[in-house]
Amino acid sequence: MSTLSGADARDAELAAQYEAYPYPARDPRDEAKRLLIGSPSHLREIDYWVFGARRPQAVPLRALVAGCGTGDGAIMLATHMARAGRAGEVVCVDRSARALGIARARAEARGLANIRFVEGSLTALDALGLGVFDYVDCCGVLHHLPDPPAALRGLVGVLAPGGGMGLMVYAPYGRTGVYMVQEALETLAPLGEAPAERLGVARRVMAALPATAWLRQNGNFGDHLTGGDAGLYDLLLNPRDRAYTVTDFLDLLDAAGLEASCLMEPARYDPALFLPNPKLRARVGELSRRERARVAEALTGNMATHVAYVVRKGARAVPPDCCDPEAVPVMREMPGAELARQIRPDGVLPFAFGTLTVPVPVPPRMRAILPLVDGVRSVGALMAESGMDEARFLAVWRVGFAVLESLNRLLLRAVG
Repeated sequence: MSTLSGADARDAELAAQYEAYPYPARDPRDEAKRLLIGSPSHLREIDYWVFGARRPQAVPLRALVAGCGTGDGAIMLATHMARAGRAGEVVCVDRSARALGIARARAEARGLANIRFVEGSLTALDALGLGVFDYVDCCGVLHHLPDPPAALRGLVGVLAPGGGMGLMVYAPYGRTGVYMVQEALETLAPLGEAPAERLGVARRVMAALPATAWLRQNGNFGDHLTGGDAGLYDLLLNPRDRAYTVTDFLDLLDAAGLEASCLMEPARYDPALFLPNPKLRARVGELSRRERARVAEALTGNMATHVAYVVRKGARAVPPDCCDPEAVPVMREMPGAELARQIRPDGVLPFAFGTLTVPVPVPPRMRAILPLVDGVRSVGALMAESGMDEARFLAVWRVGFAVLESLNRLLLRAVG
């Protein structure tokens, strides 16, 4: 993703990087084969985690992708909106002409008419005259900026009342080894050399990297290490790369007048999930949400990023009760029947949080309910078709929904 412009030398290096090696490397011809899915900016996630499943689908959604790079998040959101017949537009701003060209070609390959591209700096959004937005995506951008707090405040300034954001920043523990190699390469391939020359040095270093290097032990970087020149450059040669612990990230949000409505996935920030000892769980139960997140990050060690949906302080939308008979559940992406097959007969769902797989307990009877979830049937309809009496269904559903919601797999559909 591209970043804000600035006057310092590192920022000039960053601009040169993304013109030489737009990130991530994408071929518009691949749009005929697949749609890349991720977080943030999945439409169903926005509906639920930002708007609490209370914003009518008929209301147009105006979204800004701030630093769109080659367009992964923007293409996903615009495609979701087009497929769902949702009115609105996705406005993509980036200062890299080459990255914007790739993103534009991807949109053209999909025939998307609800997306447009603006070359410009995020520090001058007012001058671009884009107006305000219901949703702002800033993914993989803030950690490269000269002044992340100021940049985030600027994005808050174009956020419409009741709107929200999807953010992603790098995290330190899951990037163990990266900053050691970056430090070495700042000496071996100093800033100021041509990007192609720096990349050549990095490739030679990686070919000879000692077996003891921490980066060799870290399995979190398949996308960068197999992502061609752009992936390797972004990982090891980026001239400005700051990582945030989860508490640093929450402090950044707080200073901008924001709060997280969801850290993604919520369950991975609860250490009780992977600390089965009852005494430890009792201690975890006494912790605040912030403290639980800090402990989870420190113990798992594999969080390479933090993804969050955020809203203005005090403006978090509370979704309807999951047991409301009129509520309509929807699978985030994986069909209910497929998820049901992954739940073992004993009610254990092996769930991967990156490189960590955790056994997650789910009520076994959810295996019979999930195939019925189609985004059309209401909770009341699911109960009628489940073959369970009301008390049994609601007991299973409330627990099962809470678990799968915390894994970002089962949500509620936006109204209307």
